[in-house]
Amino acid sequence: MTSTAALPRPVALVTGASRGIGRAIAEELGRTHHVLVGGRDAGAVAEVVAALPSAEAFVADLTAEVLPPLPDRLDTLVLSAGVEDGGTVADTDDATWRHVFEVNVFSVAALLRRALPALRSAHGLVVAINSGSGLTSAAGGGVYSGSKFALRALTDALREEERPNGVRVTSIHPGRVDTDMQRALVAREGHDYDTSYTITPEMVAATVRVAVDLPSTGTVESLTVRPMRRR
Repeated sequence: MTSTAALPRPVALVTGASRGIGRAIAEELGRTHHVLVGGRDAGAVAEVVAALPSAEAFVADLTAEVLPPLPDRLDTLVLSAGVEDGGTVADTDDATWRHVFEVNVFSVAALLRRALPALRSAHGLVVAINSGSGLTSAAGGGVYSGSKFALRALTDALREEERPNGVRVTSIHPGRVDTDMQRALVAREGHDYDTSYTITPEMVAATVRVAVDLPSTGTVESLTVRPMRRR
């Protein structure tokens, strides 16, 4: 890993950055930051790294016990990796519940524990890409919403715990975003896919930029961005 002490740019780690929302965020932050591009697919990660002016790969399965080393200084950590799965409480098996919470909550907590020294050193910012489902739930959404409610509890607690250390924490709650994950969800719901009911990954990246660019004396604690049209 590049020595962050020698970098003229602030350093951002973006998980889930090889596609969708995470990739849009990596590209947005790439204008101003040295980006650690997180993802499981080395080829897809390399493609994003090659497209950015200052970047390197952070190839990892975040649910694994061993992860690549983190830099000594981390100005921004964007938690964008996640999965969507599950149906009704009656029909969802234990393995699905465990997998969704493992990816969306437990691996996030583990990465945060490792990253906090570098974030504290930089008085950095944590941005969690949550969901509108982290604010309200509906029939068939208990698994995914449950994990996102848990993520919101985690980030709310972290915000207060790290305030004395100068680490800020932002929770972003997008509505339906035009991604592969959304297409799979709509297909499972039995609807025709219509992008007029979605926002773009770039819109989510723009909300992250707002939080990143705010002076360190303030914090965007929570921000919601949703499509104008709703089903």
